[in-house]
Amino acid sequence: MPATYLVAVELVMIRADEAAPVRLSARGLVLGSDPGWRGLLPGQRVTARGKLMPPRGGDLRAAVASVREPPTLVGESSWAQRAAGVLRAGLQRACEPLPDRPGGLLPGLVVGDTSRLDPALEDDFRTTGMTHLNAVSGANVAIVVGVVLFAVRRTRAGPVITALVCAAVLVGFVILARPSPSVVRAAAMGAIGLLGLASGRSRAALPALAAGVAVLILVDPELAADPGFALSVLATSGLLLIAPVWRDALRRRGCPAGLAEALAVPAAAQVACGPVVAGLSGTVSLVAVPANLLAVPAIAPATLLGVGSAVLSPVWPAGAEFAAWGGHWPARWLVLVATYGARVPAGALPWPGGVAGAVLLAVVTVGLLVAARRPLIRRLVTVVALGGVLGALPVRLLASGWPPAGWVVVACAVGQGDAVVLPAGKGSAVVVDAGPEPNAVDHCLRRLGVRRIVLFVASHFHVDHIGGVTGVFRGREVLAVAGPDWPEPPAGRSAVAAAAGRVPLRVIRYGWTYEVAGLELSVLGPIAPMRGTNSDPNNNSLVLRARVDGRTVLLAGDAETEEQEDLLHHLGPEAVRADVLKVAHHGSSYQSPAFVDEIDPEVALVSVGRDNDYGHPNASLLARLSRGGARVVRTDQSGDIAAVDAGRGLAVVARGSPPTA
Repeated sequence: MPATYLVAVELVMIRADEAAPVRLSARGLVLGSDPGWRGLLPGQRVTARGKLMPPRGGDLRAAVASVREPPTLVGESSWAQRAAGVLRAGLQRACEPLPDRPGGLLPGLVVGDTSRLDPALEDDFRTTGMTHLNAVSGANVAIVVGVVLFAVRRTRAGPVITALVCAAVLVGFVILARPSPSVVRAAAMGAIGLLGLASGRSRAALPALAAGVAVLILVDPELAADPGFALSVLATSGLLLIAPVWRDALRRRGCPAGLAEALAVPAAAQVACGPVVAGLSGTVSLVAVPANLLAVPAIAPATLLGVGSAVLSPVWPAGAEFAAWGGHWPARWLVLVATYGARVPAGALPWPGGVAGAVLLAVVTVGLLVAARRPLIRRLVTVVALGGVLGALPVRLLASGWPPAGWVVVACAVGQGDAVVLPAGKGSAVVVDAGPEPNAVDHCLRRLGVRRIVLFVASHFHVDHIGGVTGVFRGREVLAVAGPDWPEPPAGRSAVAAAAGRVPLRVIRYGWTYEVAGLELSVLGPIAPMRGTNSDPNNNSLVLRARVDGRTVLLAGDAETEEQEDLLHHLGPEAVRADVLKVAHHGSSYQSPAFVDEIDPEVALVSVGRDNDYGHPNASLLARLSRGGARVVRTDQSGDIAAVDAGRGLAVVARGSPPTA
């Protein structure tokens, strides 16, 4: 599928056909499908023709525009933005000869350009609590401005000159990294944190932090609901309030000053951010503090050498490449820390997600911090915490982990779409559908350890089922590709064929069967092409029956009432009966009650996106399945879901809360 470029814009004029233009000043979002949207600079004025749509609930933008044509440039950006664009492009060129992973991380670390960042590496950074390092953060801002502050002070310049120079560098860095909300946020928090560390007066920095937060929210009210903004503020608060206390306590106990600072800063940031991270992810990371501690020595050299590479690129390309080569070594270290940290057994323990989980961890954290001020209680808390961790680790290590042993089917958490995996031997699988975008299905397959796809099946060619097809092929051998006889929508079929490359897209129909490594797969429907239905592509989607080690799985695709009743009429109840049902069409209301009742599943898997615009899944359908004795599990609530053969019956293992946008 072609890429979609999301571009935040300021709307100044809107004109509809045969209507007078409307002048305004409002924020909007462009969903562009032409690559011309990618290279735009902040401040450029463009015109484009597209379709206006209302924003989603809670979005303060005035409108969203879907645009297929390239933008027409009608005004240049400022000279500063053009110069910054040259520097960013120069840094990318300097990083091109470098290995993919560190070469893709360095531009993200320095200027927020994550276009070359490996999605699997991004997932590892998230697992280890190092997400702030794969894009511009307050730490990068503090490092750059801190070096300038040190250099200016060496010249014995006065405080006014020092402040002006640092302010100019701060503005320049924001322009270089593009003044997106995340970069402006990082600049504000980094500057405030630097103020506290440089002056040693946390009391002066706290009012500055409060004022900075208030100003940023007044300028951009959407930040009030932005988890990234909350994490930035909390990390800075931890830096100002907790880190100095812990640093001084460690120094009083004989710890060297540098080591005390290195230990206190990541620990304080993790403690401050932990409740929000737990609420978002549904886990508490045990590797975040050691991973961030190991990362500390590499952040400054990677940032400074990356900035140096960008600055040198217009005047000395060879020097820029040399600086980027030097910067890729600390970036390589960050890659290694994230990669191996994400694979530590029991590195993340489950925790209640959502607001309740965040509040619970916040209460526990505050209670422990207060109690730990008393020596006796501190020793008791240390012993209990250590005992709890050591007691939990064997349970986690001896547990089957992910994927669980004996799994017969996994529904991947891919948002509002389908991606289902069936085991076909060690490291191999049959994959049915690919979800709406590549990264989610790729990460699901990586977590399952799937390196070889013996068969990929597209149930039909809607984007929520095949939009992520390139993620299935990413770094894997795919032996065969199959899809239905129904050709619509043609763009979807073309996308699957393009991703398959030299592997032919085979048309499969009713009666087709396939066997591999203890897995039997057969097509139940459609019996014949269906036309004139509520949705012909949905009612011509493949309905598949799989048998895995004696268990039956029914994959109903997006089949609606018409196809379901046709299958029941021609094949009879016995043909559709199954132990596990992948509920049709994300649990929509277009279901045949008789069809649902005759399947009589032990487990019903609903692949659905959180807070979707379609009202899926339908509450009446879920209630009907539950009344029939099925255990209903949803990917929007449980993440990746595995149905497991537990001997006497089926068990369900959920990997955890799905990732949030």
